[in-house]
Amino acid sequence: MALVSLQAFADENADKSNHNFDVARNIEIFSSIYKQLDMMYVDSLDANVTVGAGIKAMLRSLDPYTEYYPPEDVKDLKTMLTGKYAGIGAIIKHDLRHSRVIIDEPYEGMPADEAGLRKGDIIVSINDSLMAGKDVSYVSSRLRGEPGTTFVLKILRPTANGGKGKTMKMKLTRRAIQLPCVPYYGILNHNTAVAREGKTGYLLLTQFTDDCARDVRRALVDLRQQGMTSLILDLRDNGGGSLNEAVKIVNMFVEKGQTLVTTRGKLKRSNNEYKTTSEPLDTVMPIVVLVNGNTASASEITAGSLQDLDRAVILGTRTYGKGLVQIPVDLPHDASLKVTISKYFIPSGRCIQAINYKHTGGGYKEHIPDSLTHEFRTRGGRIVRDGGGIKPDVELKGDSLPNIAAYLCSTGLDSTEVETQYVVDYVAKHPTIAPAGQFHLTDADYEEFKSRVTESGFKYDRETAKRFDELVRLAKFEGYYDEAKEEFEALRARLSHNLSKELDNNRNVIQRLIEQDIITCYYYQKGAIECSLPYDKQLNKALELINDREQYDKLLRINELTN
Repeated sequence: MALVSLQAFADENADKSNHNFDVARNIEIFSSIYKQLDMMYVDSLDANVTVGAGIKAMLRSLDPYTEYYPPEDVKDLKTMLTGKYAGIGAIIKHDLRHSRVIIDEPYEGMPADEAGLRKGDIIVSINDSLMAGKDVSYVSSRLRGEPGTTFVLKILRPTANGGKGKTMKMKLTRRAIQLPCVPYYGILNHNTAVAREGKTGYLLLTQFTDDCARDVRRALVDLRQQGMTSLILDLRDNGGGSLNEAVKIVNMFVEKGQTLVTTRGKLKRSNNEYKTTSEPLDTVMPIVVLVNGNTASASEITAGSLQDLDRAVILGTRTYGKGLVQIPVDLPHDASLKVTISKYFIPSGRCIQAINYKHTGGGYKEHIPDSLTHEFRTRGGRIVRDGGGIKPDVELKGDSLPNIAAYLCSTGLDSTEVETQYVVDYVAKHPTIAPAGQFHLTDADYEEFKSRVTESGFKYDRETAKRFDELVRLAKFEGYYDEAKEEFEALRARLSHNLSKELDNNRNVIQRLIEQDIITCYYYQKGAIECSLPYDKQLNKALELINDREQYDKLLRINELTN
């Protein structure tokens, strides 16, 4: 046995020596190649571009979360980690109709809001530097800067119905902006879903930035003071962030001393256990966690830990499946690297990473099929699986937008920008509107919108037309079209484009989206969320479940057939 151990030790040291030699050799070759190119290549090289491209190509052979940040982009990494940046506090977008960057949404109480900027304001110049022809990222970089610095912003505010507009100049002072990680919480009204005993709280958590657990705790304490007896925690579209913050949030619902996350990596310092360290706020209150395909990373730690400990019912669609942990590493000359150092494992012992990244042959990835995943058990004995994200206890897809609504109300799809212009004009004509939960467009309002759409030249790709054309192509290919030509042509006539009819058929969805845009202009993000809740299919299902205590308990109970 001693001889075997010595041989294994020798082999390990040989492998390590070979690895170190390969590393040194390839770095020397890379350096030599660049030196020769810089000296001999026909054109002068930009080292930032050429070497930067080499670095990015190297990282592309790894996973997409290992990223290089040159000195000029390090601020983007800090913004991602902290949720903070210095600027004016507004969403901007490219307006296709004007081919200019415009203000889309000022944040409440931020410099843009305090200066009176509105949705639709065209950004003309920043400190006399013209913004015509510039893209969103360019304009955004000019609006951001050091806290306390000032600049002059020139805008053009369009008049009603797309008139010439009014030019305005204003002086703004940049300041630290931190987007709220809990943009909305509250007790759900009875008209949101089924009647119930007690009160159900709703909390939307959009990111796991530094100290977000503090804001979640404050919201939960407030909800309890309002009489909350059950909770819906919304993690849909939450791309994650800090692992530590996720552990703190789960700790609010489970007892002290629980191991929630274990990380394992190449380096010893990458191997850690994360336990709950505080007394919880509540360990018995029913909880439903809403998730979808964009729920990732720290959000999956939160949802998966609550599932593994049988502390909450998970509802929605399967989550993204990111089971990897990254840390920022400082590099020379103020550059930075975000590098994957470990995988994480939640209480049942599973890792929910959905994609296996290979680092040989230039790098590739493979999705882990369900057939290769493994069974694990929750604390109560329910079966859960690794790989492929968190599978909800109750699977329910969210509502999807009809094509016409997506084109009208989504950024960058409608070249006429008719919906944006309608909202801008509506706000200009109405100094105030009803509260967010009560505001609705009238029939006359919607008819005016319809008229604008039909007169604007609005066009969109209709799914029925595309599918019909594909069916005709297949029928011709397989030889069925000629004998059924009359039926095909009759169906084509029935499916002919009638924009007015389609606006009527999809009125409920389109009108709700317009109302949400209008409400945002008066009541900001919080108002937009509030007005959307009554129409949220997954939320209403969560309310139905949380009010059916028998069904809720059954989902968290051990199925005797699995024992």
